[in-house]
Amino acid sequence: MNKKWITGVAVLAVGASLAVAAPQQAKGWHGHHRRGGEMGQKFAQKLNLTDAQKQQLRDVNKQFRQDNQAFFESYRATMQQFREAKKAGDTAKVDSLKTVLQSDRAQLQQLRQAQEPKILAIFTPEQQAQYQALKAERAAKRQQRQQKHQK
Repeated sequence: MNKKWITGVAVLAVGASLAVAAPQQAKGWHGHHRRGGEMGQKFAQKLNLTDAQKQQLRDVNKQFRQDNQAFFESYRATMQQFREAKKAGDTAKVDSLKTVLQSDRAQLQQLRQAQEPKILAIFTPEQQAQYQALKAERAAKRQQRQQKHQK
């Protein structure tokens, strides 16, 4: 659970700019609605993005989702299998799926890192600096939460 939470927060921090896309109606982890739309609006407001920049981000994000659709579907299926195996108490399957998930998470991180320059190219230099500051602030908060949960 803790690793899943940390991974989710890490993905959010790295892909924070992806939240600018249109509000998402899909259900996220644990059946809760994702707050991508809310987060995207706050993010766009903090960076003072123009409507044209918002549309460019939507386009880049849409292309990213299309390009990686097969990977995301595979990742979701593996996560579902992992949850089912964990719920059923199948430790052998859980252990085997852990390595697959670790590999998938590393690949996801690489995909997000490859996406970031495309997103940064949309921002002005001032917005890029603000983005880096927001990213550092989120990383610090994430680290504080990690330390708090380890105690």
